[in-house]
Amino acid sequence: MRALPIAVTVLAAALALTSCDGGGSGSTGGSGKSGDTAGSSKKATAAACAIGDTGIQVGPANAATAAGDTGNIPVTLTNKGARCTLTGFPGLTVEGGGTSAAIEADKSAAPEPLTLAEGDTATFTITYVRGADGDAKTLAVKTLKIALPGAETTQSFPWSYGPLAGKGSASEPNASVTPFQHAGD
Repeated sequence: MRALPIAVTVLAAALALTSCDGGGSGSTGGSGKSGDTAGSSKKATAAACAIGDTGIQVGPANAATAAGDTGNIPVTLTNKGARCTLTGFPGLTVEGGGTSAAIEADKSAAPEPLTLAEGDTATFTITYVRGADGDAKTLAVKTLKIALPGAETTQSFPWSYGPLAGKGSASEPNASVTPFQHAGD
């Protein structure tokens, strides 16, 4: 019976030691000295990604061709700055004909924080239902605005995927966005 408490103690000690160095090996910042926790904490808590430090490509899309069809628009974000983190969902707004509407996050998805080194890419997908031209519940979208989590700064892109169906009105688009994923996942 003495072996069980010793095994538990050894396991707890190993876990405690692993958490002291950030759980990784090597150095990605700080002085590089053994026990330098400043470098480890920088690694674990990279600043939020800023839209001005990224390149964004919208599409090519699997566009909905007729009213009622569903389309998917992949968006790829490339980090052009320092190591940063994306947490949650992108903020998306569509605009057209003097109306602006937010695209909701996919409620079935559970986002996980992504840390991107310079040159790393992440993706998300917009899924939408095409609306009928002239329908009161349809938004004739001309512009897509993208914001990164925790920021209000946006980048605008032309919307060339047809009118966007509304759930109950044109200001409530029948569309959703997935959380960020590493490209290739």
